Amino acid sequence: MRIGVLTGGGDCPGLNAVIRAVVRKGIEIYGHDIVGFREGWRGPMLGLIHPLGLADVEHILPLGGTILGTSRTNPYRDGGPEQVRQTLAEHGVDALIAIGGEDTLGVAQRLHEDGLFVVGVPKTIDNDLSVTDYTVGFDTAVHIATEAIDRLHTTAESHHRVAIVEVMGRHAGWIALHSGMAGGANVILMPERPFSVSWVCQWVTRCLDRVSAAIVVVAEGAIPEGGAEVLAAAEVDAFGHRRLGGVGIWLAGEIARRTGAEARAVVLGHIQRGGTPTAYDRVLATRLGVHAIDAVHEGDSGVMVALRGTEIVRVKLADATAAVKTVPQHRHTEAEVFFG
Repeated sequence: MRIGVLTGGGDCPGLNAVIRAVVRKGIEIYGHDIVGFREGWRGPMLGLIHPLGLADVEHILPLGGTILGTSRTNPYRDGGPEQVRQTLAEHGVDALIAIGGEDTLGVAQRLHEDGLFVVGVPKTIDNDLSVTDYTVGFDTAVHIATEAIDRLHTTAESHHRVAIVEVMGRHAGWIALHSGMAGGANVILMPERPFSVSWVCQWVTRCLDRVSAAIVVVAEGAIPEGGAEVLAAAEVDAFGHRRLGGVGIWLAGEIARRTGAEARAVVLGHIQRGGTPTAYDRVLATRLGVHAIDAVHEGDSGVMVALRGTEIVRVKLADATAAVKTVPQHRHTEAEVFFG
């Protein structure tokens, strides 16, 4: 078989580990021909293809980002589904392995419904894909955010300040929850539950009465009660998403105005996506890549490989993209014990 691989949507650490695993097992165990499509779904639309041999993946395991490049291209918006089909036929590609989040895998599911052979691999730092416990990139993003929180503790304590750390998370607060708990944040704000600015100020004040600083972790998609998302830009991407950002800066102003405390905001942004993957992400990505090529070899189209407990299983792409996996209330309640 000739198998194509692409990475779509936002980049994250661990993508190259998936590619490496697909190539190594695909060639050495099964004898398949592996090719890469560059720039996400733009690759199979425009024929941006190049072979992937063993030498191409020899040293990419620890590298962040993706050697194939990525984009937020949506074939179903840009009139490209038929172009994808034609490109695969012209280059003799029998199957596609799509590595991505809800948008990339949503396209994969629609292409599967349209008769193409597609297998999905879950990656997103937001960890918001259903039917998998963890996604590639999440662990590294949490480690990066946690280290930033650790560093902010020391500078905030030195200046008796409130530090607001804005992390990624459009609809799901997994990064905020995990990094906030790991970093000992005094308040954690997530998109799943609108927050009261008055309560935040009370928690901050209580914290400042006890120690010399307070740390607030807020996801970019968190919304104040009666308010709306804070936008970094008005335009939308190919999947209809608006670019969020700025809730941390807004909240710092509100805290300073209402409490009189000095407040500073730090927006981590794309720092969370960069750098070398953690050991956990490297192992998870490698295992998912191995199982993805197994699924292709066995003719199992329309599935996504997923982590359940400690085992890698196959689930339907339709189930994986049916709903966003959000933080349940009981996890928020666990974290709330440490507020203030």
